[in-house]
Amino acid sequence: MSRVVLVRHGETEWTMTHRHTGRSDIPLTENGREQARILGRRLLVFEFELVLTSPALRTHETASIAGLGASAIADPDLWEWDYGQYEGTRTVDTRQAIEGWSVWTHEIIGGESLEHLGERCDRVVARVRRLEGDVAVFGHAHALRVLAARWLGQDPGFGARLVLSTASISILGYERETPAILLWNEVAGEK
Repeated sequence: MSRVVLVRHGETEWTMTHRHTGRSDIPLTENGREQARILGRRLLVFEFELVLTSPALRTHETASIAGLGASAIADPDLWEWDYGQYEGTRTVDTRQAIEGWSVWTHEIIGGESLEHLGERCDRVVARVRRLEGDVAVFGHAHALRVLAARWLGQDPGFGARLVLSTASISILGYERETPAILLWNEVAGEK
């Protein structure tokens, strides 16, 4: 049975300031590029049958610097959550206007519902489950969290309980025939 190695892209200016970065194409910082180099060394232990990335520059740049860009296929189902009017905002600022606001619990005005994001992730899960070898998936924090939730057969909102740092590696696989998380949120360069 295959393993799915989830790789969150390296640092950007917006990840440093905790801004919702859905469809904005923000490049990696120099630190993000260094994180991608470290990720590349960590990923050398795998032989991937398939490498997927979000169409976003930051994910493809991470895959390329990590040494997997040449074989990477951009999959539009891996785009980050479309945050609509909340694109570029910070949760802490939005909560000043809407008490308790969260992308996980409130309507995303002008953007994508959590259910639609879950449907996109379901398509990715179905695609990788047809394969026998390991798969690398370069993506974004919220979308990868929902993908992991769907891998486990959980509601998309379960992703709220799965934290992902920039430049992190997580591994989805199986405990016998049961879908499982084998590794979660290992950050590049940390021990």
